[in-house]
Amino acid sequence: MSQRIMIVEDDPMNAKLFQLVLTRKGHYVIEITEDPARVIEEIKAARVDLVIMDVSLSNSRLDGKPVDGLQITRRLKGDPATRHVPVLLATAHAMKGSKEKFLKESGADDYISKPIVSADELLARIETLISKRSHAVPPSGR
Repeated sequence: MSQRIMIVEDDPMNAKLFQLVLTRKGHYVIEITEDPARVIEEIKAARVDLVIMDVSLSNSRLDGKPVDGLQITRRLKGDPATRHVPVLLATAHAMKGSKEKFLKESGADDYISKPIVSADELLARIETLISKRSHAVPPSGR
């Protein structure tokens, strides 16, 4: 069965680029959404192997409040039911020091700048994150 990647992205062109690269070169099953509740629901139902999270989302709301990708990731990583799924942050607004700041603030597993200039680098990062997850000790069911 193909691995599933959920792309949380508000820019249709970026979403399409991720989708094309990941389906054609990576043979992943892709779902694109801006709805954080959908992301949480799909992860809890064990239907997501990795999330690519846009840092600055303009249309996403959770619990009735606007949220960005850092806030959604923090919520995912703070919940034992969702923290096991790797999150790859993606942003077009990278500045020196942004990577470390965003990773620390959100708890995300990795970070990539947009636009994606190397499909091979993107795929390598995704494969690394998914393989780390599959070799991790599963959470105990206490």
